[in-house]
Formats: sequence, structure tokens, C-alpha cells
Amino acid sequence: MIIEDDPAINHGIELTLGNELYDFSSCSCLAEARKVDLQSVDMILLDLNLPDGNGLSFLQEVRKTSRVPVLVLTANDTELDEVTGLSMGADDYVTKPFSLMALRLRVQNLLGRSKTSFAYEKNGLALDFDELHFLKDGVDIELSKTEIRLLRCLVENEGITLSREKLIDYVWQNEQYVDENALTVSIKRLRDKIEGKDEKLIHTVYGIGYVFRWEK
Repeated sequence: MIIEDDPAINHGIELTLGNELYDFSSCSCLAEARKVDLQSVDMILLDLNLPDGNGLSFLQEVRKTSRVPVLVLTANDTELDEVTGLSMGADDYVTKPFSLMALRLRVQNLLGRSKTSFAYEKNGLALDFDELHFLKDGVDIELSKTEIRLLRCLVENEGITLSREKLIDYVWQNEQYVDENALTVSIKRLRDKIEGKDEKLIHTVYGIGYVFRWEK
């Protein structure tokens, strides 16, 4: 989906991407874009300065429900603008004027990256333990090696209560002594990274251990 109000730029993008046999819809404002079902969209090219609002507000809306790749197109070329866009969930940021050939390559790269097969993909959480690629609401999550092993054990046993002893053995299998507090700390850090404001994924089962189960 292309969201761009400049007819000349819109036409240039359509010609460039059309040559690659992409199917796309074009919107000139946010009102039109909001009518499009995001489930049918593989990628969004988003201008920020639109007639009926700022594209960043639309980006925030998208990231609440989707991790579809978003490439921002804008005349806002300061470093702060770029950092703001990327921190709000944009996958790439291109300032105007730009090369249509370079844009096509960026689109190809993002579409290729979005085809990653995730071992777990539910409720805004996408986890690929083979490629070490982790997303929450479309935004990359940085996990430590300990957090990755802990999360993998929990996810692969979704709905099953795991004892603290089993989790410690799995996560720290090669270490002779592990402070029990290490598991508590790692669970807290993991919760902070993967749980949303109004949801619960890692539940404490008092006196036993933990269970991975999504609850609102």
C-alpha cells in the first residue's frame, strides 16, 4: 500500500514497482488508508506529511495490531526525525528526493525480510529462535542468551506449568551453581520486554514455577 499525496511521486513509485509485478493500492490521505484491511497488505510506503494528519500517528495505529513492514517517505530529513520514525516502528526511512531505483531495492529487501518463518506468532509476538529474530507488535526485541533460552523453554511448553528447577536446569545447564534469584530476575526482564500494558504472558504458579499462557 502506498500512502502519498504528491501525484508525481505516487506515479513514479507506481511505475517503478509496477515493473516488478507488485500489486498495490494507492491512498492520498490517512482516511483512505484506514479503510484498507491490513491483513491484505504485505508492506506500507508511508508519507508523513499528509493532508489529514501526520503519518506517524497512522504508524502507531498500525503497530498496535500488525508487524507489516513500513517504509517511511518524507521531506523531514533531520536525524531526530529519522530516529523518531524508526523508534515508533518504521522498518526503513527514506528522505525526499530519493532514487526510485534505490527505493525499489529497499522494498525488495523489506519484503524478503518479512517472509521469515516464525516458530511462534500470536497476539503481537513473533519469535524465530533459529534466526534469533524476535518482534513485539512489529518492533524488534533485544534478548540476552539467557532470556532466549528461558523464553524458548516457556513457549515450547505453552500452557504447561514448569517448575523452577526444570527452568534453571534448562537455562543454566552447564553451570554448577546458580542462584535461584537469577531465574526471578530473568523472568522479570523477559516480562518487561514481551508483555504489553494490558496483557499477561508469563504467570507465576506460587510454590511451583511458571507457565506461559496469554491472558488479557
